[in-house]
Amino acid sequence: MPTDMSTASHVQRSLRHCLAVVAELLYDNGHVLESITSAQRGLSRKELQSLTQNAPAWATCQQVLETSHAATRNEQGRFVLTPLGRELMFDMFGEGAADCA
Repeated sequence: MPTDMSTASHVQRSLRHCLAVVAELLYDNGHVLESITSAQRGLSRKELQSLTQNAPAWATCQQVLETSHAATRNEQGRFVLTPLGRELMFDMFGEGAADCA
């Protein structure tokens, strides 16, 4: 049982690390957190390509977020955080970061 707790703890730390990196990279590249925390917004394929080219760490974090179900594509095919990802973002950066109004 301790192994399961350790694995869960590691996954959450990895997700939190990626969310912190993603937040920084978004700001560095002219985006805001609401770009991914609002299910109606999201990042387009072109914006994701630009982020990947400008910041190599983006691709790794994007993959971690998608694999762990903290991020997905919305109906328009844009990259957004899932409720799990928004909850973690809220825990890390406060209510405004995860507002989906």
